[in-house]
Amino acid sequence: APYYHQLLSGHTHTNQLTSSQSASQQQHLYSEKEARSMNSHSIMAVPSVFAAFDKDGDGKVSTSELRRCMEATLGEDVSEEEAAAVLVAVDADGDGLLNQEEFSRLIARAGAQEEDDADVKRRCLREAFGMYASSSADDTITPASLRRTLSRLGSHELGVEECRAMICRFDLDGDGKLSFEEFRVMMMA
Repeated sequence: APYYHQLLSGHTHTNQLTSSQSASQQQHLYSEKEARSMNSHSIMAVPSVFAAFDKDGDGKVSTSELRRCMEATLGEDVSEEEAAAVLVAVDADGDGLLNQEEFSRLIARAGAQEEDDADVKRRCLREAFGMYASSSADDTITPASLRRTLSRLGSHELGVEECRAMICRFDLDGDGKLSFEEFRVMMMA
């Protein structure tokens, strides 16, 4: 799915506010993960990114401005309707435009989504690693455990020396086994 669809899905809060709600209530709309993703570097970058999106300089980002910038940034076609859906998801005051605070919420949501993706990848890698690990207590992949798992998966019979050679390529600390971090490096290569 296109990246902007990911911004609309997941577990972030919806932002249907009335103008009578207080600023503290609006601030509460940030999920914890969104707030954590807004580190000092990204907070400092928001005004300049906002200015780049606000092509006409009126202090608000319209649907068409958002669409053009999303297309340029993501490198894929974005319809006016898709951009409007992204805008509505963070448009707290309901005026159909994003002010800088609402835009910051959009940036935070994007950061939270990236964090979620990384968590999912790490969890999947951890599960795969567990299949190959010699035991849950040892938490390493040895030549023998690699051989045993490959045999169970129906791979042709490899000798322990062949499995040792496979491990050696990514054994960064030279202990003859793969730790989870070494396995992660291997899988990302």
